[in-house]
Amino acid sequence: MSRLIVIDPVTRIEGHAKITVDLDEQGQVQRARFHVAEFRGFEKFCQGRPVWEMPSLTGRICGICPVSHLLASAKAGDAILAVQIPPAAEKLRRLMNLAQIVQSHALSFFHLSSPDLLLGMDSPPPQRNLVGLLAHDKEFARGGIRLRQFGQMLIEALGGKKIHPAWAVAGGVRAGLSQADREAALARLPESMAVAEEGLKRFREVLPSFQSECDSFGDFPGLFLGLVDAQGNWEHYNGQLSLLDSRTGQSTALDPSSYRDWLDEVIEDWNYLKFPYYQPLGYPEGCYRVGPLARLNVCQRIGTPRADALLEEMRQRVGRIATSSFLYHEARLIEIVAGLEQIERLLDDPQLDATPLRARASINRLRGVGCSEAPRGTLFHDYEVDENGLITRLNLVIATGQNNAAMNRTVTEVAKRFLTDPENIQEGVLNRLEASIRAFDPCLSCSTHAYGKMPLLVQVRDALGQVVGQVAR
Repeated sequence: MSRLIVIDPVTRIEGHAKITVDLDEQGQVQRARFHVAEFRGFEKFCQGRPVWEMPSLTGRICGICPVSHLLASAKAGDAILAVQIPPAAEKLRRLMNLAQIVQSHALSFFHLSSPDLLLGMDSPPPQRNLVGLLAHDKEFARGGIRLRQFGQMLIEALGGKKIHPAWAVAGGVRAGLSQADREAALARLPESMAVAEEGLKRFREVLPSFQSECDSFGDFPGLFLGLVDAQGNWEHYNGQLSLLDSRTGQSTALDPSSYRDWLDEVIEDWNYLKFPYYQPLGYPEGCYRVGPLARLNVCQRIGTPRADALLEEMRQRVGRIATSSFLYHEARLIEIVAGLEQIERLLDDPQLDATPLRARASINRLRGVGCSEAPRGTLFHDYEVDENGLITRLNLVIATGQNNAAMNRTVTEVAKRFLTDPENIQEGVLNRLEASIRAFDPCLSCSTHAYGKMPLLVQVRDALGQVVGQVAR
């Protein structure tokens, strides 16, 4: 018999989705699926728009990571103009991207995931949220809010707005950073670093109590993709892509601008989110993971002292390649430290004040690809234009989509491990299904539902496809 259970805590995942769990004839979990149940059409309605408008337009794709789309779009415009942007403009773009990584990772860990980690997966739903975290540990929660505020403050200082700044353009950026804003950011860095390091310390303290989750939240060998520089170090803005196979330890260097030669996408009829994969291995064997854990796996080192020491501690504990997706949380915190260290270097760089900040040119190529690292992973903007610079074709390969196969495999592992009574779905099981997705920090609708109620539906179906259990929010 179908059954409806209404649960009413704040759900800490961005967007609208449902999870279905299929049982075999013995009533055991056969598979689970993570369905993204919404559709958006940026690739269609941007056709006909001038390429110069695209950074501002595509920045509206996401209210959480608009900077990521802004920069990838501007880089695609650089390629169409066939220009090398001024050195100061590149450093300013890097500074904004690092601020975006810091603020987004702070939101993911301190606001959305730390209630599970510090209060417990099975803690009462009314308490297992940011408000409950504030009641449990006011200073820790406040520090997370301040850390995110630091990243947003720097984005606003550069772009004029915290959300949807119309700042990066094809050929460079519109404006630099004032001396007052540089000094204000430098003054906030020590506090921000202390909060990030405290967050990592607390995560590592509670990690042993989450061994079951660490083993089942997407712990499988496979491929990882991320940018690295010429020396193989951690990169977030330029460089080449490295595809690492954890089964062999071998890396393959890939050119972001020729991604069509090695990346393809599959559409499944039960999901609006596509499934990208590495063409030479086919689908689904060629599916891969992106994001903070992937970036730490593919790089040789980060290149800043504090972050390198933290990365080495992680590798000493879990091995050279971390395969458990539960460790995305730890990777996120290490990247915050790396981001803060690199922000300090850039703020102290005298070339940040140099001019010009924009290279001007007309349409010199009819296609351009922009690739950079969003907080959630590698992002591609691929534009084709006519001779007047109007978009004729647009393809966006989003980080969350590249993690789609891994998220689906993860919910299957979690359901098999924790869903022992499909007709009586306990709150802790539901939360673990959600938390396994939260580990990837997906951005499903690309909007601003960081703190609100997400309509999540979990359905359990028997071998005949009949719904035998259902939990809805």
